[in-house]
Amino acid sequence: MSDIEFWPGSAYPLGATFDGSGTNFALFSEIAEKVELCLFDDDGNETRVAFAESDAYVWHAYLPGVRAGQRYGYRITGPYDPAQGQRANPNKLLLDPYAKATCGEIDWDQSLFSYDFNDPDARNDDDSAAHMMYGVVVNPHFDWAGDQSPRIPYNRTVIYETHVKGLTQLHPDIPEAQRGTYSALGHPAVIEHLTRIGVTSLELMPVHQFVNDSTLQEKGLSNYWGYNTIGFFAPHSGYSSSGDRGEQVDEFKSMVRSLHQAGIEVILDVVYNHTAEGNHLGPTISFRGIDNAGYYRLVEDDLQFYMDYTGTGNTFNVRHPHSLQLIMDSLRYWVTEMHVDGFRFDLAATLAREFFDVDKLSTFFELVQQDPIVSQVKLIAEPWDVGPGGYQVGNFPPQWTEWNGKYRDTVRDFWRGEPATLGEFAERLGGSADLYEGEGRRPVASINFVTAHDGFTLLDLVSYNEKHNDANGEDGNDGESNNRSWNSGAEGPTDDPAVNELRRRQQRNFLATLLLSQGVPMIAHGDELGRSQSGNNNTYAQDSELSWVHWDDADQDLIEFTAGLARLRAKHPTFRRVRFFNGRPVTRGAGEPLPDIEWLNTEAAQMTDEDWDTDFVKAAGVFLNGQGIRGRDPRGQRITDDNALLYFNASENDVDFQLPSEEYGSHWEIVVDTAEGESDEHVPAGSPLHVKARSMIVLMARP
Repeated sequence: MSDIEFWPGSAYPLGATFDGSGTNFALFSEIAEKVELCLFDDDGNETRVAFAESDAYVWHAYLPGVRAGQRYGYRITGPYDPAQGQRANPNKLLLDPYAKATCGEIDWDQSLFSYDFNDPDARNDDDSAAHMMYGVVVNPHFDWAGDQSPRIPYNRTVIYETHVKGLTQLHPDIPEAQRGTYSALGHPAVIEHLTRIGVTSLELMPVHQFVNDSTLQEKGLSNYWGYNTIGFFAPHSGYSSSGDRGEQVDEFKSMVRSLHQAGIEVILDVVYNHTAEGNHLGPTISFRGIDNAGYYRLVEDDLQFYMDYTGTGNTFNVRHPHSLQLIMDSLRYWVTEMHVDGFRFDLAATLAREFFDVDKLSTFFELVQQDPIVSQVKLIAEPWDVGPGGYQVGNFPPQWTEWNGKYRDTVRDFWRGEPATLGEFAERLGGSADLYEGEGRRPVASINFVTAHDGFTLLDLVSYNEKHNDANGEDGNDGESNNRSWNSGAEGPTDDPAVNELRRRQQRNFLATLLLSQGVPMIAHGDELGRSQSGNNNTYAQDSELSWVHWDDADQDLIEFTAGLARLRAKHPTFRRVRFFNGRPVTRGAGEPLPDIEWLNTEAAQMTDEDWDTDFVKAAGVFLNGQGIRGRDPRGQRITDDNALLYFNASENDVDFQLPSEEYGSHWEIVVDTAEGESDEHVPAGSPLHVKARSMIVLMARP
């Protein structure tokens, strides 16, 4: 105990709050009998301050001499009885759950655990301070230079899922000292590329402070993806080029400011469903030692164990008001203080398990709905977890959008030539009305993707039938085995020109389908460059050139093809409608208007039930009526557009189509041809159209 000066302070806000003169500290713990704030100087010397004030289980004090950059942690004295779910131990230094920055890393020393490795039932009282990461007091002041969110409407949004380090580590135009960091993401070379390919929203894989697993480190690997959060307010210090005493906060803000100036939103992939402390054999580094039963879901008939709906060892306790408060405080902090524009919620179904089942009426959703800040940003759910009934695609509340796993699966199956997929492919292309049309939702509820960080890259999707995960050290047992991929005739790299040309065409097919489907497209970083991971579909532990984007090998033709698709989507609201198609009239009489959408067979006739139900049919056309768009622009003018025709041929044979009559359009221009130019550029109504095997053609009506 020190004689350092401190005052009672305030129970709100939680965390360490610097006001320019001193710092207020506040920590929730219902089980604590004593709370000590531990301050560390540059030499590692520790000074302890025992809090004298507690209001509604929030312990607090104000220290007038503590300024930004100060390192700190907590020690909690309270009951230690794992069988009863109680794990307080004052010998374990604990990270503040509200720490806005962290310094250092944990080293997995025995002292970080409250039991002995050779005897899990024996209590370990070794002091862990020398082996812990610390919280850091930060200065909240930053010159935002008038920064404002671009606030891109969903129907104009193109999402680019990326990894801070993976995207920038090998970029030749970024100074080496900045590569792999927040400042690199805000570099003009990165922004120029994103702008070129039409990206409006950058979705960052986890940037909350995370921990590297000891089991991975022992294999020479690391927790590259970052789905192992320990600090929900702190930007991951490993992505900072400027320091870890609060500099990482300013660097993150500078990155956001630069992206906003270019009109690009920042969306965070957030992991509130579990923490890095793992199961009952995990370390005691934060929540577990502060209030174990408050922060985690415990097995009700055996409290020493943790409920695990996440596959990581523990599940965050969304049944507890302080845990829910932490989630909401974190979300608001990242919007108000860090200026981010939205969130993608990892394993979001877990957050809806207030009791046991996934419940879209759970308290978490109610809190988000009524929150004046969080409710106004982009909210994207990964609508599944590993618990019973966890697959919830289409079942989230109206305010939410969702990663559409059914879109991914169907589009993959269609283009690899699986039979009887045409009907569902049509449903996905049209915005997945079967999933989202009810309960006030629109086509933009569907976040469409073909690939993401988890799984094959786009090039690998068309180059491998099987996963090749040997580098992960798990004997190939990790990663998804059912990838719905097709290697185009050879497994992995090949010198066969026909196979390589088919792979290029298939990549164009996927990108064209993705960017011209109704809904919100999401591109996985590097797919537009032809990025490969050598068939590894689970690079979660690969912080190496295997997972980084190789800019020097970029497929420039594919980049320009992607950019052209993005321009086409941006120019034509036909491809990004705000309402679902109705397809009426289903059958037309003479002189009746054209429907807003009509699927056509090879003879330009409307598809019949027999056409849809034939297993071997893998080719069809679709008419999109630009004049039939409902809605108005910001000035109140009715939105209309050119009519469009899209022809898909996923079969192994070329197919000849006939264009429809003049009432659909008198003259057509070919604007996309994934087989690259085997037809004339302009074609009149009723003309034949030759569509090569495994290719698609897009035509726009011209006067």
